[in-house]
Amino acid sequence: MPTDFSIRVLDWFDAHGRKSLPWQANPTPYRVWVSEIMLQQTQVATVIPYYERFMASFPDVVSLADADVDQVLHHWSGLGYYARARNLHRAAQVIKQEYDGEFPADIEAVEQLPGIGRSTAGAILSLAHDQRHAILDGNVKRVLARHAAVDGWPGRTAVSRRLWELAEARTPHARVAAYNQAMMDLGATVCRRSSPECGHCPVSGDCKALSDNRIDELPGRKPKKAIPQRQTVMLVQECDGKVLLEQRPPSGLWGGLWSLPEVAALERVLGELDVPATDIHELPVVDHAFSHYRLDITPVLLRGITSPSLNDRPTQWYDLASPAEIGLAAPVRRILDEARIALDAARRSRK
Repeated sequence: MPTDFSIRVLDWFDAHGRKSLPWQANPTPYRVWVSEIMLQQTQVATVIPYYERFMASFPDVVSLADADVDQVLHHWSGLGYYARARNLHRAAQVIKQEYDGEFPADIEAVEQLPGIGRSTAGAILSLAHDQRHAILDGNVKRVLARHAAVDGWPGRTAVSRRLWELAEARTPHARVAAYNQAMMDLGATVCRRSSPECGHCPVSGDCKALSDNRIDELPGRKPKKAIPQRQTVMLVQECDGKVLLEQRPPSGLWGGLWSLPEVAALERVLGELDVPATDIHELPVVDHAFSHYRLDITPVLLRGITSPSLNDRPTQWYDLASPAEIGLAAPVRRILDEARIALDAARRSRK
């Protein structure tokens, strides 16, 4: 069964698999690594332009290790899950210092690098070196869970253990790179979470979920929790077309990125800054979804304010007309765009 399974998957890949993705050209461990980290929680179509810009700026491990983390976060702005970028940068520095800039070829060493787990390590070494390592990303979990009718949410230890057993058993000893890519492609393009195309699946003939009419049930869903809604106020302190930004702590939400100062009590802050009412303008509320909660951000534009940040953090004045290349979270970038529009409109009205 395992051998027959891999043969069918490889035959399908030869005919239908994706072979022209940017990281498939010259698949060095570094190029595959960057792609695998970017593809975590993110669709291929979204990743491609980010990947190409990233590679143009950081073509190898040493250039990434030597870069300022702000440069790295700037290239990641908009992709989300910014811990991925910080771990990528830290891991590059480890590789430069401990492995002379050469990506390690030993699975245990790769798993010790920041931000790399068992599946990612296996993907890097199998896709770049054709080493025999099983992988278990979200797409592969879905294919295996359906084909073998594995009940339960894959995040549970027992379910994960069973899926790893299947992944290990079905990974062939030859053409491992092609097989692992095929499994990811199969889950992404055919065995999709919704509207799977079972008629085009090479292993549908003995798929237990299909024969038992359980495709929609498997893999099991993560237990639902109520998603809390939170609110915050961000100050857009503007003076001469520049806006005050502060750098967030290195860990936590938007760690290391530049952001707008957040305040809990707007009225008290406005009193401390002594801002005239005519210089206070609320911008459109930004609703941003995270994995565990939603955040409503009320941006308040304060014009002509030169006061320093209210928080004890590094700051800089960000020129809206000639923005610096720094790491900005997507909602902060949206707020700065709204501020630019509001300020342009105000200038036109004064003419």
